Amino acid sequence: MKKKLAKGNTLQASIRRWGLLFLGPVVAAFVIGFVWPFVQGIYLSFCQFKLVSDATFIGFNNYIKAFQDVTFTHAFWYTALFAITSLIIINVLAFAVAYALTQSIKGSNLFRTVFFMPNLIGGIVLGYIWSMIFDGILGRMNTSILLESRYGFWGLIILMCWQQIGYMMIIYIAGLQAVPEDMIEAARIDGATKVQTLFRVTIPNVMPSITICMFLSLTNGFKLFDQNLALTAGQPFIIQPDGSTIKTTEMLALNIYNTFYTANSSSQGVAQAKAVIFFILVAGLGLAQLGYTRKKEVQQ
Repeated sequence: MKKKLAKGNTLQASIRRWGLLFLGPVVAAFVIGFVWPFVQGIYLSFCQFKLVSDATFIGFNNYIKAFQDVTFTHAFWYTALFAITSLIIINVLAFAVAYALTQSIKGSNLFRTVFFMPNLIGGIVLGYIWSMIFDGILGRMNTSILLESRYGFWGLIILMCWQQIGYMMIIYIAGLQAVPEDMIEAARIDGATKVQTLFRVTIPNVMPSITICMFLSLTNGFKLFDQNLALTAGQPFIIQPDGSTIKTTEMLALNIYNTFYTANSSSQGVAQAKAVIFFILVAGLGLAQLGYTRKKEVQQ
């Protein structure tokens, strides 16, 4: 018995020693690739710079300019509307498709593959594909139909839904397949209809999947960049009385990118401040959503 305990202690010590050895490179890569750039980015948001080596600390001036920038304010509300709209549509349709494909219909595996495939295509490529589709089917004119703000908004919604629904569908299918059969059977025995079973049994048990899908939909909606750049590039533009230009379909990530690469000598610092605000916004909303939906989850 003592020999077995000694061997067990030796094995645990070896695991701890070798575990730290293998964990070291991972931690180092995380610090170098994420933590240090993140901390440096926060510092640069308080600086005026063209190059990192020439950064000059100027306090909160960049944040003041960021909040006074009407293009940033417009991009925020436009992105918020887009994120909420896409979150609702993506999750409703993804759940509906997942629910249909778990009802033992013929060819369900083929349909799952077809719905998931758009998620494998890169955002830039998707943007150009849908730009050609909209111009070819709906345009029929000398200028792109996406140059109208309302069409640009719904064009981005359609693109986002087409790409994301299949991915969310897979998560919902996994959640639906994990619903205890005995609970569904008990509901049927008690005389519950399919609709009652769906809302009283199935959906409460799928809440963990709903939590994940809502989090991904919300954060993806706010972080959208490459599709926005490829599909509309922020167009059409509105010239303000003060000479500033508002890009009506420009979202937050694209606004930060455009700010950073303007000719203004102080633009990099302002863009960095916008990026920090953007991070706080997305992280705060994501954590709030996670906290709210997790309270709705049912313990099985």
